[in-house]
Amino acid sequence: MSKRITIHPITRLEGHGKIDIFLDEKGDVERAYLQVPDFKGFEKFCEGRAVEEMPTITQKICGVCPTAHHTASSKALDDLFKVEPPPAAKKIRELMYNAFMFEDHLLHFLILGGPDLIVGPDAPTAERNILGVLGKLGIEIGKKAIDIRNRVRGVNAAISGSSLYPVCGLPGGISKALTEEEKAEIQVVTKDAVEFAKFTLKIFHNDVLKNKEFSDLLTGDVFYHSTYYMGMVDDRNRVNFYDGKIRVVDPNGNEFTKFEAKDYLKHLEERVESWSYMKLLYLKDIGWKGFVDGEGSGIYRVGPLARLNAAEGMATPLAQTEYEKMFDTLGDKPVHNTLAYHWARLIEVLYAAERMDQLAGDDELANPNVRNLSNQIPKEGFGVCEAPRGTLFHHYETDEAGIVEKLNLLVATQNSAAAICMSIEKAARCLIKGGRVSDGILNMIEMAFRAYDPCLACATHCVTGEPPTVVNLYDKEKKLIRVIEPRDFK
Repeated sequence: MSKRITIHPITRLEGHGKIDIFLDEKGDVERAYLQVPDFKGFEKFCEGRAVEEMPTITQKICGVCPTAHHTASSKALDDLFKVEPPPAAKKIRELMYNAFMFEDHLLHFLILGGPDLIVGPDAPTAERNILGVLGKLGIEIGKKAIDIRNRVRGVNAAISGSSLYPVCGLPGGISKALTEEEKAEIQVVTKDAVEFAKFTLKIFHNDVLKNKEFSDLLTGDVFYHSTYYMGMVDDRNRVNFYDGKIRVVDPNGNEFTKFEAKDYLKHLEERVESWSYMKLLYLKDIGWKGFVDGEGSGIYRVGPLARLNAAEGMATPLAQTEYEKMFDTLGDKPVHNTLAYHWARLIEVLYAAERMDQLAGDDELANPNVRNLSNQIPKEGFGVCEAPRGTLFHHYETDEAGIVEKLNLLVATQNSAAAICMSIEKAARCLIKGGRVSDGILNMIEMAFRAYDPCLACATHCVTGEPPTVVNLYDKEKKLIRVIEPRDFK
């Protein structure tokens, strides 16, 4: 019997990775590792560039969530140059951002997570894809999804100059105002987006929640972890993607801390494990206690479920109704089951659509005043927003000419990285017994990370200037016999 099971490459996510599962003599799981072998050195090669370039450079970290990096970067420039954007500019930015969240979350539901939810985790491999989803739901629903995502991306193209990579963010505002005609066209799209969001939740209730196999997994122990949760909230502790304070609640739902972007280093700490390039984050006030659950562990989670757990409600009426329905169904708040991320994600789709519609109808949206200029000498700036995968921080330090001297990124997936590793190992321990494994079991282990919708490219953004690989050599008794460090490669 093999003592090692490898899932490589892992599938239906952004980035590259593999899972190594090691079995003991009985064929049960001894350890499981999520290994992320790729990295991008954005923190290093942004040094020496003009800071105004950061909104268009940092968004290239990721082809899935460039609008998140563009927005966090634009907000960091506002803070760096100590200039407040005009009301119209802030509303247009928030409209653009909610449009992005809407279409990004839909992509995950239909293409990345959808095959597990709608087709089924045990379905044949050839059917666990978008074609299998369409086979279950019907081609017409697929056409509607493509159409609304395309139209919402058109909203972002009108605002930002590109449906994928925005170029509108500037210190103190944006580069282009909206006309009354554009505003009217956007309103038509946002109203249709609200209707499609409602329709998508109906699919989830009818085709996913009523499926006993998924329901048992949703409420069972395989994907359960008791952790802290973090998300951005407004002044009434309601979910907000664009602006607000960062709120952290403990595993019992009590507020642990609340802070502004500029104070993130007081509360969050990074660490690196030797077996992965993915950087992990934990709560500094508790400290790193290892990959363990509970109130005594510094591990926390971000993203859709975490945002709903950390908040006290939604800021739009239809999303609030769905928010209440989820917690009434699943029990005490916070909800700790990882698969509930899928439900929370669709509630956020509805919130994003409603918020888009609110902003599109704002009389001030077509105000031509969309930028304030700064006369301040730059030094240090902080920006934050809620990316689809969780809280995203940009932190810049420059010289007096605005040339980047230091750049720090705490990217959404990093916040949940430790929990993702735990989720994979627990799923493997629960599902693999006596060395018995099947394609369906391996896919359910992948479901443990897929619920988070991780971006592994974003989570591996630092480079030191030398080969970072450390190779550990073990003998057959698992005794470490040699460590090969970067200098040994030279």
